[in-house]
Amino acid sequence: MTILKDIIEFENQYYILATSSLAESRGQILKNNDTFAIFDRYGDINPYGGTGEQGLYHEGTRYLNYLQLFLSAFREEEGRDNRNSAFLERTRKRPLLLSSSVQANNLFLAVNLANPDFSNDHQIVLSRDNLHISNTTFLWNAALYRKLRLKNYDINPLKLELVIEYRADFKDIFEIRGLPRANRGNYQEPIIKQNEIILGYTGLDNVLRQTHLCFEPRPNILNLKQISFQLDIQPQEEKNIYLSIFCDSSENQIKERLNYNLALKAQQEVVSKIIPEIYTSNEQFNDWVNRSVADLEMILTETPFGQYPYAGVPWFSTAFGRDGLITAFECLWLQPDIAKAVLAFLAHYQAQSNIPEKDAEIGKILHEMRKGEMANLKEIPFGLYYGSIDSTPLFMVLASAYYERTGDLEFIKTIWPNLQKALDWLESYKNDFVHYSKQAADGLIQQGWKDSHDSIFKEDGITIKGSIALCEVQGYAYAAKKGMAKLALELGEENLAQNLNKSAEEFKVKFEKAFWLPDLNTYALALDENGEPCKIISSNAGHVLMAGLAEPERAIKLAETLFSQSSFSGWGIRTLASGQVKYNPMSYHNGSVWPHDNALIAYGLSKYNFKPQTALLLQGLFEASISMELHRLPELFCGFSKVSGQAPTLYPVACSPQAWATGAVFLLLQSCLGITFNCRQDKIPQIIFSRPLLPEFLPEVKITNLTIGTASLDLLLHRHSEQDVGINILKRVGEIEVIILK
Repeated sequence: MTILKDIIEFENQYYILATSSLAESRGQILKNNDTFAIFDRYGDINPYGGTGEQGLYHEGTRYLNYLQLFLSAFREEEGRDNRNSAFLERTRKRPLLLSSSVQANNLFLAVNLANPDFSNDHQIVLSRDNLHISNTTFLWNAALYRKLRLKNYDINPLKLELVIEYRADFKDIFEIRGLPRANRGNYQEPIIKQNEIILGYTGLDNVLRQTHLCFEPRPNILNLKQISFQLDIQPQEEKNIYLSIFCDSSENQIKERLNYNLALKAQQEVVSKIIPEIYTSNEQFNDWVNRSVADLEMILTETPFGQYPYAGVPWFSTAFGRDGLITAFECLWLQPDIAKAVLAFLAHYQAQSNIPEKDAEIGKILHEMRKGEMANLKEIPFGLYYGSIDSTPLFMVLASAYYERTGDLEFIKTIWPNLQKALDWLESYKNDFVHYSKQAADGLIQQGWKDSHDSIFKEDGITIKGSIALCEVQGYAYAAKKGMAKLALELGEENLAQNLNKSAEEFKVKFEKAFWLPDLNTYALALDENGEPCKIISSNAGHVLMAGLAEPERAIKLAETLFSQSSFSGWGIRTLASGQVKYNPMSYHNGSVWPHDNALIAYGLSKYNFKPQTALLLQGLFEASISMELHRLPELFCGFSKVSGQAPTLYPVACSPQAWATGAVFLLLQSCLGITFNCRQDKIPQIIFSRPLLPEFLPEVKITNLTIGTASLDLLLHRHSEQDVGINILKRVGEIEVIILK
């Protein structure tokens, strides 16, 4: 083991190496269930000329790491017999890029290319822009489908060769992230058929993974490095070439292989909008909302329990407990089915025994679930890993919120045993604050949402390890107890409800005494193993508002701290205030701005009726979205102060799209409007607007088909003044009461 590797593993586990910035060459991204792909602007996979994470991935393995298109052209009079290899090598060129975009619904990558100038011995063989190449690519059921449509706009026939070069490295995604491996499996001898190439790799886990490249029509040349089509295209003639790439393994074989048109038809049949339509009088805000809806639909992944929001592309395209719970919470008011699927999924994978090497304890909720060779071999602990301290209380918080939103007591009954196990785990901290210290030797050091190694520290800059009690986790624990008390009451367990409410109030008093920092007007970032506070101004304290744990007079002071110049960048609240010992606006957790973090804080501010501050967070992130590519907020961005006329500074390896960043806009809007629900089974469902506020840039909002059970509403909200929002019911189906609290 090298010294450098020792340092990386000891100081910052699972660090994502950044040899180049994603901002240098933002790739085009497609995802379908457990498969995703990152392309360059040409629609190629070219990690050598772009960023190293490009590729076609399936279940944690890269099945294709290179796929590039080239053209060669010939003069008419030379004929086919003179197409020798030396001539081809001299004239082979990459096409010219005309345009490249992922469709608004994230289903297709559409790339338009043209031929470059070709010359030989100072004589033009083919002048540029006479051949148009349309490249349409999509993913479906563990396969990539591509159609190349070539059309000749020259007045003369064209003789061309289209060459596709390819490679498959079958690397685990953690290798690509920078985690070295001492040994790898064996590459299989490639199988070459008339119109198919099969590349294979047998991992050390004895799983055979294969990449099948299939072509239509049959290529003229098909070998271990490239595929070649020699084409004669008449003026105005079109020719199509189809490429299908299947990701197959002995562990999970593809059941059905479709051609391009059948796969396209199958994909189109399942496309559906999952979020009620939100339309506003601000077109740029509509762009942000529409992008978020499309990204959410792409991130949602089919499971036996429903659609689960995978955390983010590329590094976190899998099920994470915390990320799924928070994303579901952000979208709950619009689409509770996501929350139902998340709760059912996590209940199924709840820890049933104490397994230290997985940081698993009975009742704990999943942190992360990985597939792939390194997970199978336990080279990483994340096959099923439970090293998060907040997923379990958030599981109970979401269950309670889901019931308030839907009144679906029957579903709550099905997961009640899981909720009780989660509560038992929480109650094991009855005489202490909820804290963590890793048990797994290769597990995460920090187990809150700020899980980088250096994110939790004392005011002298010393990172704390051992037993750590985070302030936001105490908030989640309080909210979990209050939520479970409500559910227990609905299920007729009155003694449990009474005991939980009493325990929560006692916990609140204890929390205020231990965590409040009067000199800083905030809650301590954490308590160390000796119960001493980390006297740090951070965004974590804002989550205490989200949980309703803060005393009202301290909530006022905390809000002032969060919006001080050191904490609020203009785009959002920083993870760490400037002036703190480890502040770095370019860091992952120590000064950056995270959209989901701000959305949760906004929800908390709304609870305490700090509506102008809530609107300020909505405005800051909205203005950030305007300058982002595709109006897509990434996982995080740098925490530099907002400067007029300048965009936010991108973070080099942020996931984009990322689930809880995608959901932020929905929770921010809910927070401004003060939307809550009362959907108990014995009452007419109610949607409640508590002191609704619309910022000046958003004078009108229309929400279509907001569903509660079998009933639905179309609503129009209009800003009359800063303190006055009118709400009109445009359409009502079934019984729903609309209540406005001023």
